[in-house]
Amino acid sequence: MDTNNFEETIKPFFWVAHKSSFSVCLNAGSYKPEIFETREDEGFEGNGYDWGSLARVFLDERKPHLAEYVRFDPEAGMFCAYSSNPESLKEFIVDFKKACEDDAVINDLFSRAELD
Repeated sequence: MDTNNFEETIKPFFWVAHKSSFSVCLNAGSYKPEIFETREDEGFEGNGYDWGSLARVFLDERKPHLAEYVRFDPEAGMFCAYSSNPESLKEFIVDFKKACEDDAVINDLFSRAELD
């Protein structure tokens, strides 16, 4: 994977290296609010938990081979995915960001997300 522009490619998500694991996070609320507005009557707000639900559908349907490596730990104000395998997490976030930028794909995936 070309990592020269990795951090720029995944924005507004951001990469965090820890001692023995890695995280990718998003300050929830400002990125793609229109996705969650389509289901706000069901209780979706675009918070970290909602992003976690959306990311879970993406992982399960589009990247099942990464499911054993990528975990989620969202909070109200932040989405967070983490792994001890940096290459798996990088593959996940690069492809998840691409999906987020494709309205048809992300809305289709979100149609199957469940409130956390």
